[in-house]
Amino acid sequence: MQPRAQSIPAVLQTSVSVAMCLVASSWLGCGAPGGSGAPRDEPETSRAALTEWVVNGTFSTGVTAPWWSGANTQSLVEGGRLRVNVAGGTVNRWDALVGQSAIPLVGGRPYTLAFTASASANVPMRATVQLEPSPYTATLDQAVTLDGTARRFTFSFTSSLDTALGQVTFQFGGSGAFTLYLDDISLTSETGSGPVSMTSGFYVDPNSNPAVWARNNSGDSRAARIQSNIASKPGARWFGNWSGDITAAVSGFVNAADAVDKLPVLVAYNIPGRDCGSHSSGGAGSPEAYRAWISSFVTGLGSKPAIVILEPDAVAQLDCLPNDTERQTRLGLLRYATEQLRDRAPNTWAYLDGGNATWIAADTLAQRLESGGVRNIRGFALNVSNYIPTAQSNTYGAAVSAALNTRYGYTRPWVVDTSRNGNGSNGEWCNPAGRKLGATSQVGGGADLLLWLKVPGDSDGPCGIAPTVPAGTFSPDIAVRLIDGT
Repeated sequence: MQPRAQSIPAVLQTSVSVAMCLVASSWLGCGAPGGSGAPRDEPETSRAALTEWVVNGTFSTGVTAPWWSGANTQSLVEGGRLRVNVAGGTVNRWDALVGQSAIPLVGGRPYTLAFTASASANVPMRATVQLEPSPYTATLDQAVTLDGTARRFTFSFTSSLDTALGQVTFQFGGSGAFTLYLDDISLTSETGSGPVSMTSGFYVDPNSNPAVWARNNSGDSRAARIQSNIASKPGARWFGNWSGDITAAVSGFVNAADAVDKLPVLVAYNIPGRDCGSHSSGGAGSPEAYRAWISSFVTGLGSKPAIVILEPDAVAQLDCLPNDTERQTRLGLLRYATEQLRDRAPNTWAYLDGGNATWIAADTLAQRLESGGVRNIRGFALNVSNYIPTAQSNTYGAAVSAALNTRYGYTRPWVVDTSRNGNGSNGEWCNPAGRKLGATSQVGGGADLLLWLKVPGDSDGPCGIAPTVPAGTFSPDIAVRLIDGT
């Protein structure tokens, strides 16, 4: 089993990425959606079994209830939409607001807030899904700018709140007097659908490298600690050109998880030119071979619930490819993969890898993710096999999602690899000293999911504290140092 490794300095990659986009390289898409046929605004897996939680979001009854208006606002229905007259003299956003309360929120459940809005002046507005009583904790807090053109805004998120006292608010104080219009307000959740709600927790791989080592070395003084701290925790299994019959390998893994009502996490890692020829080089031998491989991978998933991380570094490492033709080819392969997952794996949430928070500017990454087909799937992945703190990754993820919304009119959630980020990053990526295990796999955590994607103890390559350990090989010394943070 091979991991991935980052081979181009982050600062260099960021500057090169931005420069190449400004030169208008066609491989970035620069606003043009990719893939065959018309792009879909939402993946098929997020359309089924939606429950609407907002009442009177279309204002078709001619009344405002149960929407309420706060101080400094006056609301009425006009022309089938909510008109809000906002008074001047306010300072804070929350000094003028409208909202709806008594909305139940379930922790760990995915939701989508959508609305159409315009205003008589160019003004900022804050849209929240939050706790109704103090301290008004928000699980979604998005800033938008309104003008005279009615625009549709859509934000997907996973609730960090578990309460019967949720509320949706629109806050617009501090901008003087103006008139605001709201319509088609919707808060939906995927109740009864999606792989998280279909299972009772994440799957612990009994045949992970740490588990196998601990079983085979039970007399070693380190075995019990590795079993307790790493091998017994849910984590991902990586699939690539070492996996043999890929359909059988994938179906065997997801079926084993399904048999115990658990959610498996898989990493597809077989893009041609993988890792730019560095420690984890390899991949399918041709574009045709990759299409056949990823199609067979998806066949193995079937309708079983699963999480799939798609091709770590494939988007972020576009810079290392020698020409636009090869970059276009890679993006086409990624779009094909996202389309296969969208169309043939109805109970899989897939995330296209987006590198890490120190690598590529958020706006540039958003362009690349769009060109790679992220609109076809659940979202994108960050920090795979790296050490960036979760909070920093979440800030970056929010910026990328906001850039997708600004450029293309949709948002996407993200997942964060937390397997080795307990002590954060020291700027090194290849078996650095002093790193530590991070938060175990869970729903939420500021992202869609926090996941152990890189297998703790598996080497990044012959480097750092393991100068003789090949990439993907388990080292008990690395594992113990991650447990101790040394």
